Amino acid sequence: MKILITGTAGFIGSHLAQRLLARGDEIVGLDSINDYYDPRVKFGRLQRAGITEADIPFNTMLQSKTLSGYRFVRMQLEDSAALNALFKAERFDAVCNLAAQAGVRYSLENPRAYVDANIVGFLNILEACRHHDVSNLCYASSSSVYGLNSSLPFSTHDNVDHPISLYAASKKSNELMAHTYSHLFGIRTTGLRFFTVYGPWGRPDMALFLFTKAALAGEPIQVFNNGNMLRDFTYIDDIVEGLVRVIDNPASANSNWDSAQPDPGSSSAPFKIYNIGNNNPVKLMDFIEAIETAIGKPIEKIMMPLQAGDVPATFANVDDLVEDMDYKPATPVQQGIDNFVTWYREFFKI
Repeated sequence: MKILITGTAGFIGSHLAQRLLARGDEIVGLDSINDYYDPRVKFGRLQRAGITEADIPFNTMLQSKTLSGYRFVRMQLEDSAALNALFKAERFDAVCNLAAQAGVRYSLENPRAYVDANIVGFLNILEACRHHDVSNLCYASSSSVYGLNSSLPFSTHDNVDHPISLYAASKKSNELMAHTYSHLFGIRTTGLRFFTVYGPWGRPDMALFLFTKAALAGEPIQVFNNGNMLRDFTYIDDIVEGLVRVIDNPASANSNWDSAQPDPGSSSAPFKIYNIGNNNPVKLMDFIEAIETAIGKPIEKIMMPLQAGDVPATFANVDDLVEDMDYKPATPVQQGIDNFVTWYREFFKI
């Protein structure tokens, strides 16, 4: 297939592009390469895919120097004219939208960035799919949509109308917008609620990266909610496997969907929501202990209160993923952390 992956300078998008290229798909990668976090990591991800330019202009297609099936364009999803021109020229078979303004805490500081990238940008993706005959769209949602819901494990069949950050609200909005386009225009849309993704090439604003960086520098780490946190940490390779299966098996209508008792996770339209999580939440203090094991020394900890926008626990119910895709993430946390620390030492030459 010819597949557009947005966010290919990002963590998940870069790994997905590598996986699909390895099996022979033709990939066009798109990313704005913003400066939300250290651009060195973003350019490093692009370089491993053969995009080696140090200064990439906007809206100019670049051919990978090492992968014949990969091209990259620096573009903002908010630029509807450029996006439509891209869709018209390329005639994609499928689109995987992973580009977004990420981060729960940053959404408290810069909310407009989330409206621009996550809502306006996603609308432009939907419109481009609609007008250029792309009927297979998967997109990144987030476990953050569960918000004030404390019923564990989180299920896609639960109500998620109480988000506690604008980031979460923007992701919930994406799901609602996708359903509308599935209903009106028959676009097969699948939303993937990711649960705390980690691994090599991970985001510098995430706990594993921050903790490892501080620990190797001999600095203390901030541990929120006094360490009383549970997270369903999910290794990057497991996330990518789920994405590949969803791309290959786009959503279909649920023939048993009942409008009198509407299921939030499916529809009479070709619309579906999946959780992708390890289905095995880990105590934050155990996660930190695994990092200490990987780096070979203890980490000084500063206990902090729960931050605004955070939830104390996440836990993914993945029954639908198992039933529909015959797949369940399973990488042990210690193995995933060991792989990350090895990558971190190599990339930053520590």
